[in-house]
Amino acid sequence: MSKTNEDDLREILNNTALEIAQMYPNPRTWQSWMIYLMERLESKAIENPAYNESFKEMIISLQDELRNRLKTGGW
Repeated sequence: MSKTNEDDLREILNNTALEIAQMYPNPRTWQSWMIYLMERLESKAIENPAYNESFKEMIISLQDELRNRLKTGGW
């Protein structure tokens, strides 16, 4: 079975999350890195006007996922 782009990205994100957690063990400091990532993604999304609305929809969906996580304890 060959590795897909999603597999590669998942591996990169897993390694990045581990490195951040090792460098900054307190989860409160992770927020700034999450915001940094969101800012970078937004800057790419606004390069194409067709993605502006999709980015906003993604943020709303993310907000819902976070709210559910707090209520249920699961993703």
